Amino acid sequence: GFLNFFVSNSWLSKKLKEQSEHPHLGIVQSGSEKTMVIDYSSPNVAKRMHIGHMRSTIIGNAIDRIYRSMGWKVIADNHIGDWGTQFGKLIVSWREQVDLANFEKDPIGELERLYVSFSQNETEEKAQMARHETAKLQAGDPENHNLWKRFISVSLKEFDRVYERLDIHFDETLGESAYNNSLQDVISKLVSFDIATESDGAVVVQFPEDHAKKSLRNSTLVIRKKDGAFLYGTTDLATLEYRLKNWSPDQIIYVTDMRQQLHFQQVFHAWQAWRTKRGDSNLNLPLLTHLWFGMLKLPEGAMSTRKGNVIRLVDLLDESVRRARSVVDEKSPHLSETEREVIAEKVGLGAIRYFDLSQNPQSEVKFSWERILTLEGNTAPFLMYSYARGRGIQRKGEIDQPDVKHLDIADDVERSLALHLLKFPDVVSLAGSSCKPNLLCDHLYETANLFNRFYNANSVLRAPTEQIKNSRLALVEASLRNLAKGLQLLGITALGRM
Repeated sequence: GFLNFFVSNSWLSKKLKEQSEHPHLGIVQSGSEKTMVIDYSSPNVAKRMHIGHMRSTIIGNAIDRIYRSMGWKVIADNHIGDWGTQFGKLIVSWREQVDLANFEKDPIGELERLYVSFSQNETEEKAQMARHETAKLQAGDPENHNLWKRFISVSLKEFDRVYERLDIHFDETLGESAYNNSLQDVISKLVSFDIATESDGAVVVQFPEDHAKKSLRNSTLVIRKKDGAFLYGTTDLATLEYRLKNWSPDQIIYVTDMRQQLHFQQVFHAWQAWRTKRGDSNLNLPLLTHLWFGMLKLPEGAMSTRKGNVIRLVDLLDESVRRARSVVDEKSPHLSETEREVIAEKVGLGAIRYFDLSQNPQSEVKFSWERILTLEGNTAPFLMYSYARGRGIQRKGEIDQPDVKHLDIADDVERSLALHLLKFPDVVSLAGSSCKPNLLCDHLYETANLFNRFYNANSVLRAPTEQIKNSRLALVEASLRNLAKGLQLLGITALGRM
């Protein structure tokens, strides 16, 4: 049989008022007393952030924000690439052809030029020189170490300019070098527990052909090369040890592209085996999650720093803002120069973010300016315009301190909107637990659609009675609070004017 029930409009009104006045808009604080480490963005030192860093940075920050909204203590750790053979190449190229005037004017640009020049003119002799300089750096050579620190300093300043513009903040920036002194101990411990073995001079973790996880069967994680060099897997294992010791997280999330799926499966299983061998209870282990995402496809084709054909992330942001400015100038010429500048910046950056976040993270994304900046469909400009339209209604009604206390659902249009708004906390929770911000985007898009339908069907300021007017104004405010909070969780600013 079936159980049918009907939710009354008075109950809907009451619940929506409670949710709208709740300090977290009803979002359940399921993460109170829980800690999560999220590892995202992770650009390489001495190179500009390029469009290839976009997805990790934007998706990671959205997950970061969503988990914080659910009461979790979140530690955002930017695991930058600040160690390895690329520094030997840079040091060789620096000594051969650095232009100090260019370095003072554009330090990252000069380092990129040196790196590209080395790669384009690389010979076996030069490669050997780079390996020699890398070894000197790793051995603590003062001159090489000072150059390395100089490269890191200018790189962090460059990264911070991008992060500040995107309103992204990390709790820690611990690069690969932070774990350098722990790597040999990782090797020794894994060998002593028979998790790792020597193979042709290298040290590897070999996953057997009958491994319980099919994707790991007959795969190999190399943790030390024949020449003694450590690899990403070694650093990742040392990083897990550090994070467990210092933060005792309940969950650790890594946000990287799909090409690293096997790598993280190997690292996770190797670390779990290590922890089990030394007697740690599985109850004490954090949940390890690799949030992998599909590749970003551009009309220009594949990018390579080595070839010098990357699209800088800052250039992409600038272009989006430029295009947004042309739309703002056309649609809102009555606004001041300063207002249009601010709106273009927020809309341009919001459009890039939303374009990425509105898609399933695991999907391949095809970049398209037409889809990013249109005022129609599931885009940031559409959502931001819907929000600004609502604030415009309030300004026209001279509502200085909008509230929801007079909310009283009266018809099916209002009822549909109210029912949808009440789903907001559950959607946030699901977007967080599944690591899919696109679920929140879908909800906000439908919110904007239902909100537009509501105020087009039911005149707010010309309502037949003062009581109905106040009720509709309350529903406007409830809708705007949902939109503003949802956009904030995606890293997008809701604007009162557009």
